[in-house]
Amino acid sequence: MAVQTADTATPASTAAPDFGPAVALSCRECGERTPLGPVFACVSCFGPLEVAYEFPTGDPEGLRKRIEAGPDNIWRYAPLLPVPVDVTDKPNLNPGFTKLVKADRLAAELGVTGGLFVKDDSGNPTHSFKDRVVAIAVEAARNFGLTTLSCSSTGNLAGAVGAAAVRAGFRSCVFIPHDLEAGKVVMAAVYGGDLVGIEGTYDDVNRFCSELIGDPIGEGWGFTNVNLRPYYGEGSKTLAYEICEQLGWRLPDNIIVPIASGSQLTKIDKGLQELIKLGLVEEKPYRIYGAQAEGCSPVSAAFKAGHDVVRPVKPDTIAKSLAIGNPADGPYVLDIARRTGGAVEDVNDEQVVAGIKLLARTEGIFAETAGGVTIGVLKKLIETGLLDPSEETVAINTGDGLKTLDAVAPTTGPTAVIRPSLDAFREAGLA
Repeated sequence: MAVQTADTATPASTAAPDFGPAVALSCRECGERTPLGPVFACVSCFGPLEVAYEFPTGDPEGLRKRIEAGPDNIWRYAPLLPVPVDVTDKPNLNPGFTKLVKADRLAAELGVTGGLFVKDDSGNPTHSFKDRVVAIAVEAARNFGLTTLSCSSTGNLAGAVGAAAVRAGFRSCVFIPHDLEAGKVVMAAVYGGDLVGIEGTYDDVNRFCSELIGDPIGEGWGFTNVNLRPYYGEGSKTLAYEICEQLGWRLPDNIIVPIASGSQLTKIDKGLQELIKLGLVEEKPYRIYGAQAEGCSPVSAAFKAGHDVVRPVKPDTIAKSLAIGNPADGPYVLDIARRTGGAVEDVNDEQVVAGIKLLARTEGIFAETAGGVTIGVLKKLIETGLLDPSEETVAINTGDGLKTLDAVAPTTGPTAVIRPSLDAFREAGLA
């Protein structure tokens, strides 16, 4: 198969694939190892696969300096990712190293005294954290000589795949529920790849993509969140790496993470554990909290009921980027929340909108609905006593509010509409 880059249109390299420190895929259920390849399920137990590594050890200070000398994007962490040594020489969107905003005004509003930060991933190239995961998937697709990038998406991933494919020289064909927010549909389509709306929910879209992979039509296709999922998921680890580095190479007390499939939360935990094992941060207790919208909260429901099994639901929420009724990583989210002493909580649509507006008017960050879920859950956790406000907390905003304008438009607009005169300004009570 041939793969085109943004600079050339030459056949894929015949050189051995280079995955840096990655050595195998490991089953999260039975632990069996599988050679690195475009597969996502264990052949023995059908459990999910994730990337296993042999990291450099014995010189944490040297590794820390090497990272700090790297580029201001996720490739500074290349020694900890399944990517080639020369990854920075390849055409990519180069996402990451987004701002960690010290949110003092939001902290004052919520009564947080231990320090509050917002990791604002709306600053990525397509304005969501999905650029991180797609960047890793692109490198895997190159290694495997694939020709088409694809995905099932609730919106942000579709745009990230479309943009990354153009930059890297792949064809793209992505699949979305037919009723996504208009802003996300336009952003996914503008890059010129094929965008296909599927009548149904995200879970219907995902099932369709799983069928396509097994059909000859899907030959040479890399589905970022299906057959490339083990590599794709590793992009979320970079959020953990960046947060700790930006805090001065230390762990925060609490991290609040929105839940769609649950992969982001599980990989953030994986990233924190890797930093501890490598000696890049000092080990201490930390808590991870999951945030869901009430209209799609199967993980929250399972957590509150004390269950280990997540029962699928039919989504009904304005937070469409989180509207995955059967989250693949749900059981692992439960394990992490319980192991770390965190929790999984949910908020209704009204609280989601309130969270968006609260973050905007206190910190000048306009979050999409997923960010409203995170801030709404943070507020609820403090009010219910599940989160100690005297501890240091990081809340993650995964995307830009311009993508989900419909959520806030009905209750947001001009303070007043006046005639162009000072008298009218005074009459409106604005002087």
